[in-house]
Amino acid sequence: MTNILWKKLLEPRIWQRIYRERAGEPVIYNIASLFILLFGSFRKRIEYDLVPRQPYAFCIQAAADEAKSAGIKKITLIEFGVAAGAGLLNMCWVADRVTKETGVEFEIIGFDGGEGMPPPRDYRDHPEKYFQGDFPVIDKNRLLELLPNNARIIFGNIKESIRAFELEHPIGFVSVDVDYFWSAEECLEVFTFPPENYLPRVYTYFDDVQDIDDNEFCGELLAIKQFNKASELRKIAVANCLANLRLFKTPVWLRQVYLTHIFDHQHRSIAFIRSKNKKTVILNNPYL
Repeated sequence: MTNILWKKLLEPRIWQRIYRERAGEPVIYNIASLFILLFGSFRKRIEYDLVPRQPYAFCIQAAADEAKSAGIKKITLIEFGVAAGAGLLNMCWVADRVTKETGVEFEIIGFDGGEGMPPPRDYRDHPEKYFQGDFPVIDKNRLLELLPNNARIIFGNIKESIRAFELEHPIGFVSVDVDYFWSAEECLEVFTFPPENYLPRVYTYFDDVQDIDDNEFCGELLAIKQFNKASELRKIAVANCLANLRLFKTPVWLRQVYLTHIFDHQHRSIAFIRSKNKKTVILNNPYL
């Protein structure tokens, strides 16, 4: 992974991104980042956006923390749209290090058609941006060889694959990177299982919602809108005020992270909350 980091630093687009996202941030944070990069824990590196694919790192760490607080020892991570496999391998690398920090283990599943993108169906699929054959799996055999024992890829029709696969551990994080509206709509069927198949809220990343021409009438944003309209007790919402909680405020990925709220989850019921003997909140009044 270290070699990969150095290779990426040779790409002009990486330096452009660093300039856009870091140059305007407080100098003290950038100076501290150098110290954290050399001596900080993995959690600290995530906090300072020093782990490749920052949204994956943030979401996996956050999902593990929630699982641990709920006494859940193993959760499932899912990536829709594996393509060449860099994202899935990054997910495996991050998950391994998060396990060492939290003790929470992971099952990692990638879904992909295996032959690049299928034909777009109409304007809702952004055919001006994506088309048939884009993003193929480059070397399927080599990719499968590199996967650790806790990871697998399910190739084939994603909608059929979702309905057929057996889930053993609650889902904590889902990445959707399939570009088309209808593909994203099919992926979101993963949120229609019984509530015990999820954490109470599932960190969800959408890759194709950040361009200036992305809109709620096409692509993944339309799929989110349609899902929320059709589902009463499952809602996908932008992670509220995420930028306010992070040290670095400008990265694009902060607006690509959503939470899928499982409102019918047992842990969100009034009866469960009462059973936890929640203490009454009492505010102090300095004027009394």
